Amino acid sequence: MNAAQKALSTFREPPFMYNCAQTICAAFGREDLIESMKACGGGKAPDGTCGALYAAMTLAGDKAETIRTAFAATHGACTCRELKGGSPRVACQDCVKTAAALLEQLDNA
Repeated sequence: MNAAQKALSTFREPPFMYNCAQTICAAFGREDLIESMKACGGGKAPDGTCGALYAAMTLAGDKAETIRTAFAATHGACTCRELKGGSPRVACQDCVKTAAALLEQLDNA
């Protein structure tokens, strides 16, 4: 199972019911961050950043900007408000898949 599949398996799914940011942490084995990321879903991450993107950037450390740039190139925006209000609208599941895939690529590089 790849990182995107792992993340989606916990996104709003019992028994976990994780938000977008928490799913990224869970997929990459960072259970230590799951509780703190609880407050970062639904557009509540700093600066309104997509929660999945925010978690991926947190895990990427000094390569966070690489993740942000690639995410923006894929979806055209980085904030939850722009992603949900744009045309076409980007589903949360797509943000989770993209964030997980980008972080996995970075980890494998």
